[in-house]
Amino acid sequence: MLFSRQSFLVAGLSRSGVSASEYLLGRGAKVFVYDDVEEGAVAENAAALERKGAKIVHKEDLSDCTARCDVLVLSPGIPVDHPLPVSFRRAGKRIIGETELGALAVRCPVVAVTGTNGKTTTVTMIEGILQEAGKRALACGNIGKPLSSCAEALGEDGIAVAEISSFQLETLYSLRPHVAVVLNITEDHLNRHYNMENYVYLKERLLRNSGESEYAVLNYDDPVVRAFAEKTKANVVWFSLKERVDGGYLSEGALCYNGEKILAESELPLQGAHNTANALAAICACKLMGADTRAIVRALTQFRGVAHRLQKAGEVNGITFIDDSKATNVDSAIKAIGSVKGETVLLLGGKDKGYAYEPLFEAIRNSSVVHTVLYGENAFRILNAALKKGYASVTLCRPFDLAVKVAYLTAKRGQNVLLSPASASFDSFRNYEERGERFSELVASFGAGEPSNTEQTQEAEDFGENAAEE
Repeated sequence: MLFSRQSFLVAGLSRSGVSASEYLLGRGAKVFVYDDVEEGAVAENAAALERKGAKIVHKEDLSDCTARCDVLVLSPGIPVDHPLPVSFRRAGKRIIGETELGALAVRCPVVAVTGTNGKTTTVTMIEGILQEAGKRALACGNIGKPLSSCAEALGEDGIAVAEISSFQLETLYSLRPHVAVVLNITEDHLNRHYNMENYVYLKERLLRNSGESEYAVLNYDDPVVRAFAEKTKANVVWFSLKERVDGGYLSEGALCYNGEKILAESELPLQGAHNTANALAAICACKLMGADTRAIVRALTQFRGVAHRLQKAGEVNGITFIDDSKATNVDSAIKAIGSVKGETVLLLGGKDKGYAYEPLFEAIRNSSVVHTVLYGENAFRILNAALKKGYASVTLCRPFDLAVKVAYLTAKRGQNVLLSPASASFDSFRNYEERGERFSELVASFGAGEPSNTEQTQEAEDFGENAAEE
């Protein structure tokens, strides 16, 4: 693209939209910015971009701007079947995402990670290992720092460790990672992608530009991911909890890589088979990037997890509160339930993503969960799944704050209250981080003996702030 000769409409002014706008303005492009939301942080972002040379587009002028602009830069929070991208597609115009701009700009090797669950944990592990090995690695992408904002700082000798979501893959065409990692694929985002075939197709796109000089790190234990090996030209390196494969595997309680024992599973601070699998994937990726075993061991034994993923939020009256707000799908919640020790009161609910909740209650019935509190937009749909499975230890209360308080009052000394919602947060929060922070605030208020009367967080708007995949 010849930026200085083209006009761009950037739709969605969250982190990725702001980064895309700044990247384009820095290259002399004519930039128009638009968001359904025209107040709060979005308005501040728009005003800051206007001062840098962008032109703010209001809803009544959008059709005019659509006709004038050459390229639409779409926030990952906006579906590709939204009327705005549909109008660009009908006009035969190009639609890209911020990550595509980053892929065009980046000059250093990229380690890209996708999958339904474990992306952020694995990306953070890889970043930590590579930094421990003396390499200039930077986590970016869906994890929080847009790829386009990191390209210049990384230069040619850095390493971009990019978390790539299915939302980003909808508008990503040019990325050619030196190491592409696919962790797992289970039901998720069916409200956006309609069916599993589309979802799997998008995940597979991470490998589509890979050639014989690149690597694909694939989960041997996941039959869907294993099949990706037949469709890529990249050199396949496996990781597995069940088999001794060419790559990373678990053997006699130790994490190994191609015959070399790296460290004992018991040395990992994060427990659970899913965390062991994430660590094996990280080991494979880092070995391929030249990290030595000592650096891998130091980084993994010091790793304490990521925010809002099975994170202790506090203890009140002998009840432990665990923030797993990042568990936005059924598979992730099932893994959390299996990882938490002791009897547990579980908080479920939020914005529906289109999948079945019956498998979740099959897992709950065979777990240490003693009661479930349902809240949010999809509370009745989850309740219906519970009843179908004969699970009746349920309390339903729609507001989030009330649900957390009910869970607290239901739990007994020595038990846990686990927020692992198996749902997106967008019915009442901007993102899962805000939901987790609100959970911690409520726990703190219980500890202070202050019953919460704070009103529910304002409904999340159409697409301005909802840029990241949950």
